[in-house]
Amino acid sequence: MTTDRFAQRPGEVRLGRDPAQINDATLAFIGHARTEWGPQNCPKNLRQAREEGHGASIEISEPYRPGLEGLAAGDLVIVLYWMDRAPRDLIRQVPRHRPEGAGVFALRSPLRPNPLAMGVLRVTSVDIASGVIRLDALDCYDGTPIIDVKPFKPSVDIPPDA
Repeated sequence: MTTDRFAQRPGEVRLGRDPAQINDATLAFIGHARTEWGPQNCPKNLRQAREEGHGASIEISEPYRPGLEGLAAGDLVIVLYWMDRAPRDLIRQVPRHRPEGAGVFALRSPLRPNPLAMGVLRVTSVDIASGVIRLDALDCYDGTPIIDVKPFKPSVDIPPDA
């Protein structure tokens, strides 16, 4: 058995090139996640992260801190984060929990052409001066870049009849 966490499994398909080498978009990371997680202990999803009960925080970089105005404890937010340590060239995967495999667009795996992750999280506190947003959970490594924080609005974000 290989020790490489991202070793290709039978039935998986890689792209012919690494999307990280294509320069067709740019992003501005607005901050970084602060979690207790690393490669050896990171939860697979937010449900597992919440079950661990550690909470997490986001440190927003100084120029973006005025954007925190109006955010308060108890709010639900959508956090977009960049899984910067995930391989980007795997297009079909065979997860351990899904032996038949599927394309990455049918999975929530961070291994994808653009390793974008999102979570709907509860804000537990906000300190605009220091740029720290405390959250109920995050399922990413400590130091993961943050792309955006948006308010979650059930009247807009939940499809009818969901």
